[in-house]
Amino acid sequence: MTWTPHATVAVVVEDDQGRFLMVEEISGGKIVFNQPAGHVEKDEPILAAARREALEETGWQVEPEYFLGLYTFTAPANGVTYYRLCFAARALARQSSELDSDIIRAHWLSLEEVRERGPSLRSPLVLKCIEDYLEGRRYPLDVIVEA
Repeated sequence: MTWTPHATVAVVVEDDQGRFLMVEEISGGKIVFNQPAGHVEKDEPILAAARREALEETGWQVEPEYFLGLYTFTAPANGVTYYRLCFAARALARQSSELDSDIIRAHWLSLEEVRERGPSLRSPLVLKCIEDYLEGRRYPLDVIVEA
């Protein structure tokens, strides 16, 4: 059996009221909450993937400003290991109300509202990324090198 890691991107976007851009989506037949996130497509630059996923899942144009870190998670449901490259991004403008088919809606949620959804967070990384962001974790985007 060939092991194939899954490269994903996610963005933590905070508004001026301290709320975070989140998506309510269907995954594995359940409703879950996540940051705007998804797979990097073939030949797609990582930052472009972060911008694209946010736009497709929330309708918001965002601009990554910092790299928060590389997070790994092995999903118990399927045994797949996901490598999540997470970014802090700034919301620029709402561009569309059309969202990916598995997205129910986009929300702006406070930290407490995210915590209250604990059992329905897509993975433990959702809250971990926000907490790392709030603790001041920031790396310059040039730590990502693509050749």
